[in-house]
Amino acid sequence: MRTTIALALLLLLCPFALAQEPITVFLAGDSTMAAKRAEKRPETGWGEFLQRHFDAGKVRIDNHAQNGRSTRTFIAENRWQAILDKLRAGDYVFIQFGHNDSSKEKVDRYTPPEDYRANLLRFVGEVRAKKATPVLLTPVMRRRFDEKGVFYDAHGVYPDIVRRVAAEQKVALIDMHRKSEKVLVRYGVEESKNLFLQLAAGEHANYPQGVNDNTHFSPRGAEVMAGLAVEDIRERKLGLAKFLKKARRTDRPAAVSTGSR
Repeated sequence: MRTTIALALLLLLCPFALAQEPITVFLAGDSTMAAKRAEKRPETGWGEFLQRHFDAGKVRIDNHAQNGRSTRTFIAENRWQAILDKLRAGDYVFIQFGHNDSSKEKVDRYTPPEDYRANLLRFVGEVRAKKATPVLLTPVMRRRFDEKGVFYDAHGVYPDIVRRVAAEQKVALIDMHRKSEKVLVRYGVEESKNLFLQLAAGEHANYPQGVNDNTHFSPRGAEVMAGLAVEDIRERKLGLAKFLKKARRTDRPAAVSTGSR
């Protein structure tokens, strides 16, 4: 009798215990999103700043993004399978690729547009099969200004492929491509340098010769980009929005501290 009562109580309590488990947001992407090793600092992926926007008791960020990966290599190296193996019903997967897929000169990672589209469709289908929610993100902009100071894009057809797949499959889209363009144009040629890994010779021990990187972010740039993603989560009223902390603006040039790099 006691055993029966104990089992009945356990069955009653299980749903409440499960309800307390935080939602996991898995990040699948490239170096612009990835967590960095100590020897790469102050390079910072914007995914590293995402957790601070959420109530950690409700939402947990699990960052699987890796430097140099395209949709093709992320699958081939079983990094995608690692996410699927941990994915539970009710979780989210944020998927952002394009930088490496579009790099035709880098044959180890290049993914033709038709294969890129097929990989995105695969990601969406496999996440939904697990009763989880896929969210597609367009690639963030590289810092590109011509000799007249006019901003231009270098991603070709890839951002539009993401948009089309999101529309066709009715998947939530966070358009980091367009949002980050607006930020870079607002900052302008000089101020935008503060968002990227731009260091003079001798400024940091990891880069004794200095570095002029217009793809990877400084801590400040990563913070700004994470803020853009959070802004879209709110605007699109994703289910995760209710777990966000109070909004903070992080995309204004006046807030840049050049001495913090």
